[in-house]
Amino acid sequence: FCQPGGWQLSKERKQPTFFMVVLTDIDSERHYCSCLTFYEAEINLQGTKEIEGEEESGLIPPAEVFAPKSLVLVSRLDYPEIFRACLGLIYTVYVDSLNVSLETLIANLCSCLVPASGGSQ
Repeated sequence: FCQPGGWQLSKERKQPTFFMVVLTDIDSERHYCSCLTFYEAEINLQGTKEIEGEEESGLIPPAEVFAPKSLVLVSRLDYPEIFRACLGLIYTVYVDSLNVSLETLIANLCSCLVPASGGSQ
């Protein structure tokens, strides 16, 4: 569900995309799945190329192939803008290789208290 268009390599880096999917479990409870998909250069892809009827094994240059990756946040709460901001923060720390542990960042985000619907911010 996080890559509804299918998993396909791309020759160019595409802009990150965000969307939400609502899944319903067996007890009819909703689960809001926020997805941020981005494209990252692949480094060690094995490929083959044909040279005059013969196949030659080699590496595909990393700048030519980008693979989609998805960050997914699943919640019973419907807060799309908050979830978009959280996933955007994780994405920024990951892509910019900031001096913040992703595990620590995610733990801090998970420990935040979210107010009840209709309550004060």
